[in-house]
Amino acid sequence: MTAFLIDNMAPIMFGALVIFLLLGYPVAFSLAANGLLFGLIGIELGLFGPNFLQAMPERVLGVMSNETLLAVPFFTFMGLILERSGMAEDLLDTIGQLFGRIRGGLGYAVVFVGALLAATTGVVAASVISMGLISLPIMLRYGYDRRVASGVIAASGTLAQIIPPSLVLIIMADQLGRSVGDMYEGAFLPGMMLAGMYALYIFVVSTIFPKAAPGLPPEAIGFREENGRRGMTSLSLLTLASAAFGYAVMRGSKTSGADFVVLTMFFAMLFAFAIAILDTVVARLFGLRVLSKIARQVVFVMVPPLALIFLVLGTIFIGVATPTEGGAMGAVGAVVLALIKRRLDFGLVRQAVHATAKLSAFAIFILIGARVFSLTFYGVNGHLWVEHLLTSLPGGEVGFLIFVNLLVFVLAFFLDYFELAFIIIPLLAPVADKLGIDLVWFGVILAVNMQTSFMHPPFGFALFFLRSVAPKFPYKDRVTGLETAPITTGQIYWGAVPFVIIQLIGVAMVILFPQLVMHYKGSAPAVDPKTIEIQIAPPETPPALDLR
Repeated sequence: MTAFLIDNMAPIMFGALVIFLLLGYPVAFSLAANGLLFGLIGIELGLFGPNFLQAMPERVLGVMSNETLLAVPFFTFMGLILERSGMAEDLLDTIGQLFGRIRGGLGYAVVFVGALLAATTGVVAASVISMGLISLPIMLRYGYDRRVASGVIAASGTLAQIIPPSLVLIIMADQLGRSVGDMYEGAFLPGMMLAGMYALYIFVVSTIFPKAAPGLPPEAIGFREENGRRGMTSLSLLTLASAAFGYAVMRGSKTSGADFVVLTMFFAMLFAFAIAILDTVVARLFGLRVLSKIARQVVFVMVPPLALIFLVLGTIFIGVATPTEGGAMGAVGAVVLALIKRRLDFGLVRQAVHATAKLSAFAIFILIGARVFSLTFYGVNGHLWVEHLLTSLPGGEVGFLIFVNLLVFVLAFFLDYFELAFIIIPLLAPVADKLGIDLVWFGVILAVNMQTSFMHPPFGFALFFLRSVAPKFPYKDRVTGLETAPITTGQIYWGAVPFVIIQLIGVAMVILFPQLVMHYKGSAPAVDPKTIEIQIAPPETPPALDLR
């Protein structure tokens, strides 16, 4: 029996952790208790001595002194301030008006705003709840299919997990031992690709089933000109001129990939904002106006979040700031935006600080428990067991990626992204590194996969967030006065299924086209090691001593 335990301690330890989690014990305490219990058993069996556990305080101290993890509270605070200061409401109202007449327009608006909120807040709960409260009643009012409406809101909210500044990517970079900036840059294009695939799904649904995603009636469209026209020509010309200006400024730049996109957007945004300000001043002084109402509204509503995106992501991408410093600037920027909108008060700040402290403490406790577990797991040669298990899979690198993604997809039914990142990633990363897989690419693949943990029926957190704000009982619509049927839990679950499939297609796309992620290497200075010459000056000869 003793020999059996010694030979199979690693799989027994991992199986015990799974049992603890399935029994419903808190993850942080399950990890720590498992590590300590099997640590004592390992000492008793002679696998290692009592001195081995003396490394535990140093590991815990390493968690507490990890500067990278400081970005978690900064980005969380930034997202909560923005969400509660009404930015999401302004964006959804304006973009909804912009796309409203198009069939499926409100769906496109939700995807677009979901991507913008993801790039500014990075918090799934904030995005899903905001869009659920604001856009869901409007979609129901104008006849959207309940499954389509609930699915697109929940899925667009989960974009906050893959589009930087994502908390998942911070944790992933820490666990993989890679730069957060590289993870952000590598995940930027896959995140945009997912948003595009969501929009494509809305287009297909609205084309095949027009009644499932209708356009808004003319009377629901605001921001009209005095002659009744919408003024879309003015907005189109301003968009083209801004894009041309941004591209002209960046044309001679050596940047590429996400750097080029973010910087081009920044200069285009500056141009559009300057034109809108000039048009407003001229209109007030001389009564002359070039831009339409909808054009000015779009500029003034979209420029603040886009400016914040550059303040956070742009400074990280071009190397001016570290992710932690970018998060700090983002938190300050969010407070400034809330002040400008006159929506900042002590109650809002207190709620944001309280929620930030809870989430940060939750993450730190799980990480400490994971450190305790991993110390004992390594002590019983668990890392070698996992390595032998995964490297012996057929198919080499491709077989490993397929198996790992299937494993993460199944585990996502029961574990959320924090738990997956702290438990599974440290076991998989050394094997991926040994197989020669780029760890940033590997991390982005798993991040897209782990995004499904928010959408899996019946345990997806995004579905729970939407369920909490979706109507459970019939209610009277405040605009039409008609009684509106509620949304059932089954409709929310069925609405999520197509988007889970889309996310799996996204995982396959990132695997098949590594350049979606690997472009992050193009921004690094290319140096040929053969051209490096190290010149060491010979030491000076000390003066001779006079011994007379």
